[in-house]
Amino acid sequence: MNDIIKMSKLYAPTLKETPAEAELASHILLLRAGMIRKTAAGIYTFLPLGWKVLHKIETIIREEMDALGSQEIVMPALQPSELWHESGRWDDYGPELMRLIDRHDRGFCLGPTHEELVTSLVRNEVRSYKQLPLSLYQIQIKFRDEIRPRFGLLRAREFVMKDAYSFHSSQESLQEHYDEMSHAYGRICERLGLEYRAVAADSGQIGGSVSTEYMAIAESGEAELVYCECGYASDTEAACVKIVVIPNTAAELTLVETPNIGTIAALAGFMGVPENATVKALSCKDKDGKVTVFFIPGDHELNDIKAEHAVEGFEFLTDGEMLDAGLCKGFMGPVGLPEGVRVVADVSLKDSASWLVGANKVDYHYQGARCGVDFTVDAWEDLCTAKPDDMCPTCGKTLSHARGIEVSQVFQLGTKYSTAMNASYTDEDGTEKPFIMGCYGVGVTRSLAAVVEQYNDEFGICWPVSIAPAEVAIVPLTIGDDIVTPVAQKIADELRQAGIEVVLDDRDERAGVKFNDADLYGWPYQIVIGKRGVTNGEVELKVRATNEKISLPLGDACATVIKLVEEERAKFVH
Repeated sequence: MNDIIKMSKLYAPTLKETPAEAELASHILLLRAGMIRKTAAGIYTFLPLGWKVLHKIETIIREEMDALGSQEIVMPALQPSELWHESGRWDDYGPELMRLIDRHDRGFCLGPTHEELVTSLVRNEVRSYKQLPLSLYQIQIKFRDEIRPRFGLLRAREFVMKDAYSFHSSQESLQEHYDEMSHAYGRICERLGLEYRAVAADSGQIGGSVSTEYMAIAESGEAELVYCECGYASDTEAACVKIVVIPNTAAELTLVETPNIGTIAALAGFMGVPENATVKALSCKDKDGKVTVFFIPGDHELNDIKAEHAVEGFEFLTDGEMLDAGLCKGFMGPVGLPEGVRVVADVSLKDSASWLVGANKVDYHYQGARCGVDFTVDAWEDLCTAKPDDMCPTCGKTLSHARGIEVSQVFQLGTKYSTAMNASYTDEDGTEKPFIMGCYGVGVTRSLAAVVEQYNDEFGICWPVSIAPAEVAIVPLTIGDDIVTPVAQKIADELRQAGIEVVLDDRDERAGVKFNDADLYGWPYQIVIGKRGVTNGEVELKVRATNEKISLPLGDACATVIKLVEEERAKFVH
C-alpha cells in the first residue's frame, strides 16, 4: 500500500513562468510542474512526480509483455563497435550514433537500440529449433546524438525505451508473435489513455520489410499521417496511395515556349491547367555517381525515403552537377535526356496517355510527351509523399490527414541481422538456418510526453488515472487547526486504506497557491476542505478532467471518490 504523499516534504519545485526554451505543452508543463529538469540539451532529470508517472507507464508495459510470455532482461547501454561492424550499421547509422573510444583504443557506442547485442547474445546460447520461439525485452535508457534536440522529451538525446526482440524458426511463427505484439501495443496506448492510430510505416535504420507505428494524435506531432474511415492508415512517408493525375490532352508531341516558367505553379498558371496535370522532374545520383531523374505528379512532393529505396545512396544533384550531367534545371523532361541518365517515374503516371513536362531546353516545355513513343521509363516506383486529398488504396475514398507523435513501433526484421552476424540454429531436419527475427519498441518517455500533449488545459496537466502520480489530492484550506486538519487527515487515511493513491497538501500556503498547484500537477480528483464546509458537513470535489466542482456530504466523500477512482481505473485495465 502506498504511503500518503505530503506536499510539505515533496521535492516538486514549480515554475511560474514558461521556460524560454520550451515550445510544446508537454515540455512547458513538465518543467513548470517540477516533474523534469534540464541537465543539458536533450538530457533531463526526472524528479519524484515525473518518476512516478514514468514508473507507472513501465508497469503497464511490463504487464503487457509478461502476458505474452516475453521475458525481461537488461543489456548494457555500452556496446562494442565490432558488433555494429558485423551488422554493417557502424557506418550506416550515421552521426546520431554516439561513439567513443576507451583507454585501450577499443571502439564503443552508447546504444540507440539493441539489435546487434541481442543477436550476439542469442547466437551464443540458442542452438536448436526446440528453443524457439523466444521473446526477450528490456526497459532501458537509450542514446541518440540528435543534431537538434528539442520539444523536451519528444526529441531527446537520452531517453527511456522498451525494446523487445523475438527469434523464430518460421515466418508463420514470426507473424503470430508480431500480431500479438501489435495488439499489445494497441492495449498499451489504450491503458495510457492515448488517442492513437496504428499506421503502416517505413522501417528506417532498423531495417526489415514490414513495420507498423503507433501514433498518438496531436497537432504538435512531427509525423504526418493519412487515414481512411475503412481502417487504412499510414504515415505519409510509407503510404502507397492512389494519386489523381489529370492526363495531358495533346495528341502529339508539341514544343511550347514558356519564358521564365521554371516552377510547377508557374507552368500550371501559364498553361491554364491544375498542377496535377503537369509532371515534376528532380535529379539525383546514386552511391556510384550514376544520374537518375525522377518524374512525379506536379502537385506532389518526392518522398526521400521512397527515393532511397528506388536509388541506393540517393542524393540530389547540385546546380553544378546538373550542368555537368547535361541537365537543364527547371526544364527537365524525359524526351531527349543525355545518354546514360536513368528515368524513374511514379506509378501514378503509368496510365497517363501523355505528359506536360520540361523539354530539356531553357524556357520550353513539351505537351503530349508519350511514354513508349517519345521516351521510355526505366523503372516505375512509388515515389510520392501522400497527401490528404489522395485516394485510399483499400477502398478508393478520399483520405483524411492528421499529425501524430510516434510512441511505439513494431518491425519484422526477417534475417537481416541473423544472416549478417552468423546467428543460426539447427532446424528439425538438421540444417543450420538463420533466425527469423522481430523487433518491438515503445518510447517510454515519449509516451509520457504524448499523454501530456493530449491531456492538458490552460491551467496545467490533466493526468488520466492510470498514470497519474497520485489519484486524489486532499487540499485543506487551513493547517494545524482542530477543525480542518483532523478531517483532512482522516479522509486521507481512509482513502489510503482503500488502496487509493493520495497526496495531502499540508503546506501552510494560501488557498490560491494550493488550487493553482493542484491543477498544474494534474491530480485527477481534488477534495477541498474548508472550515465553513466542515461546519456545514460538506467538502468540495473537483474533477480535474472537466474542472467540475461538486459539493459532497462529508460522510459520503470517501465512498464517492473511491467509486469514481475505481470506475476510472477499470477503463484502463486490460
